[in-house]
Amino acid sequence: MSKRKKLYAGTLAVLLGAATIFNAGIAKGEAETSGNKYLVIFKDQQGLPAGYADAIKKAGGLIEDKLDKLGAVEVTSKNANFLNEVKKSSLVLEAGAENIVYPEQTIESETIAAEDLTEGADFYNQYMWDIKQVTNDGASWNLPGGTGKPLSGDDIVVGVIDTGIDYNHPDLKENYAGGKSFVPGYNDPIDQNSHGTHVAGSIAAKGKALGVGPDLKVASYRVFGPTGGAETAHIADALMTAADDNVDVVNMSLGGYDWFQNPDYATKDIVADVHLFNRAIQYAIQKGVTVVGSAGNNALDLSSPGKLSGEDKGATHRSPSSQTMIRVSAGGALKNLAFYSNYGVGKIDVMAPGGDLGPNYDPATGAGRDNSYLAWSTVPLLDPKTKEVIGHGYGGKGGTSMAAPKTAALAGVIIAKHGKDKISPAQVKAIIQQSAEDVFQPGYDEKAGHGLINAVNALTLK
Repeated sequence: MSKRKKLYAGTLAVLLGAATIFNAGIAKGEAETSGNKYLVIFKDQQGLPAGYADAIKKAGGLIEDKLDKLGAVEVTSKNANFLNEVKKSSLVLEAGAENIVYPEQTIESETIAAEDLTEGADFYNQYMWDIKQVTNDGASWNLPGGTGKPLSGDDIVVGVIDTGIDYNHPDLKENYAGGKSFVPGYNDPIDQNSHGTHVAGSIAAKGKALGVGPDLKVASYRVFGPTGGAETAHIADALMTAADDNVDVVNMSLGGYDWFQNPDYATKDIVADVHLFNRAIQYAIQKGVTVVGSAGNNALDLSSPGKLSGEDKGATHRSPSSQTMIRVSAGGALKNLAFYSNYGVGKIDVMAPGGDLGPNYDPATGAGRDNSYLAWSTVPLLDPKTKEVIGHGYGGKGGTSMAAPKTAALAGVIIAKHGKDKISPAQVKAIIQQSAEDVFQPGYDEKAGHGLINAVNALTLK
């Protein structure tokens, strides 16, 4: 392989979309490869080619897991030269060390236990500016399909690929459609973190908290345990499984970056995990699933080579990302771009409210923080030692992780209006973009893409 085509040693692995915000700025999180675990992507995109097992064995590998429908396998090997050997096979398109993904944290407030809410307190009106912003203070709920209750009678399901869902939460249990765990050793799709439950509440809470589509259903595809990370293959498998389960929308409030040594290769799929994610996204879309993802929280121009890696000769690819999915930046209550949100021409489709810390907040010093500007939603109450769910409550978070699910919910209500079999993912995306509110430059811009999502506009678009 020529020097021009070499990858930088290691990649910046996939992380939950919302980053921890400290006085000094945004922490980029931790990532590392799994050491002796690899992804092998075959040229055949529809399945595993004849002779694939022999090719892996010849290179000194042992197949750990097969992603048949994506033409890929997860492999372990003690052969230090495994990658070089397996790439000699004419069957292999790309191979690389599999990333282990460590979740980042969101900007967070204190949590409120459900039973500690003041008697008669209106949680929606007091805290949920973000849902009001998307729905025009609930006006969209009075439009056909606007709550997510489909005119056809078939439930509209949004799959949440995340840390799980607290499916016993009083505001979510009515709309929970089941789930699966892809976390080794954890068979329960329950949320032992809070991130996934917050996401689910933004989509379909129906109680003291309300989601953009309070009659949508949510399904949990858990890829993160209470601590530690997830392997790339598990996330791709979750997306493929959600598509096979016939969900209507998938929300991925997660993402990361692959770094390329030369800008010429920034937009080419030359690493295994980029290939795998792209195949999984296309698999879902071809099965009629609208795929939504967060843009990331490093306050960087994703269209500018080398910004994240810190070297002008490099280039950064947001992963998972595809022009066929819906990529979402985060805005604040004042319809501003949140200070942490990534942006970039050609890298953002729309903006949605993700929360921030108010107009007086200084990211450099931490002064002026106002938690009322965060996005508030459902969360589990967790035992600090065991991470078991011991109660249910509400919490404020901020991140593109909080922006994406509002867009996923909007996709869901659009499908509810038009009918499951009468609208394609490309048409759903087009409606969301065409109905978005211009908030910065007229037309498309690098911060908000086509604009700020608006459910009333989307449901009344002619």
